Amino acid sequence: MTAFLALMTSLPTGNSTIRMRVWRALRNTGCGVLRDGVYVLPVESPRRAALAEAESEIKAAGGFAMTVEMNLKTSAQLEHVRKLFDRSTEYGALVARIHTAKASLQRLGKRKADTLVKRLRRTFEELSEIDFYPGQAQLQAKDAMAALEREAHRLRYPSEPHPSKRKIRRLDPAKYRNRIWATRKDLWVDRLASAWLIQRFIDRKPKFVWIDRPRDRPKGSIGFDFDGAQFTHVDGRVTYEVLLMSFGLDNDPALASIGHAVHFLDVGGIPVADAKGLETMLRGIKSKARGDDEMAVEAAKVFDFFYSAYAREKTDNASAPAPLSIPAGRQGRGSSRRSR
Repeated sequence: MTAFLALMTSLPTGNSTIRMRVWRALRNTGCGVLRDGVYVLPVESPRRAALAEAESEIKAAGGFAMTVEMNLKTSAQLEHVRKLFDRSTEYGALVARIHTAKASLQRLGKRKADTLVKRLRRTFEELSEIDFYPGQAQLQAKDAMAALEREAHRLRYPSEPHPSKRKIRRLDPAKYRNRIWATRKDLWVDRLASAWLIQRFIDRKPKFVWIDRPRDRPKGSIGFDFDGAQFTHVDGRVTYEVLLMSFGLDNDPALASIGHAVHFLDVGGIPVADAKGLETMLRGIKSKARGDDEMAVEAAKVFDFFYSAYAREKTDNASAPAPLSIPAGRQGRGSSRRSR
């Protein structure tokens, strides 16, 4: 960007209220201060309308304001103006807050910890929105935020699998048909989505087993979403995403869109617009379902609907897939039911 908008102002000296209100509004837009009373924004900034609003408010209060376009002619001028938008100090302060929060999560308790993590996530997003020239400082803050959210999730769900460092290998789906698939009981989003994906795209006639502990897994079964399972969290990916990559399904945009929502709901990270709706529907099912068998069957319908909607968005005249039901499993050690 070499073009900028500059708001030149002269505020009434006796009106401190309007002065403070305008200053706060301009600060929230991410304006750089070229000199006293001169505020600049990249011309492509989505918040440029705030300059016009500030101009109108200043004039209405009896002050002077004018917005002009400023085209820079030299690289030295561009470098000087871009430095006005350097957010390194702000990111550094945020990273320090994140590290302090991470050290205190365990003693805060669930509710306070959740509130703190959400507040810091919101702060990071607000800062990122006005970071017009993102660089290493933003990446460091992003990594620190992700680490905080992983730690909060680990403390909240101690039985959840720990991320593995192993490589994800491409597998032949033909070797994973008519198999027994085992995962932890009390199903929730990642296990529900993974079970749906397995039945829908990998193994049309699976048997599912919901187990209390990993050692209860039936001999010869394929485990998913627990420590030591063949399919579980790897690096920053949840089990559903690992299954997508393992079976070459990650090039399906509709499946990937579901994965974004599942990832956010399971381990946090960048918010996803449809995640809240998916979570609400699954919570409703969980409140009514009589055990994991029914939970899996009803959740499968939800994922079918999401898949149909995403497929229609991604491709012209896409036909919606026929709904499939997840085969019922059995609670407890080594029990299962073959899908019909």
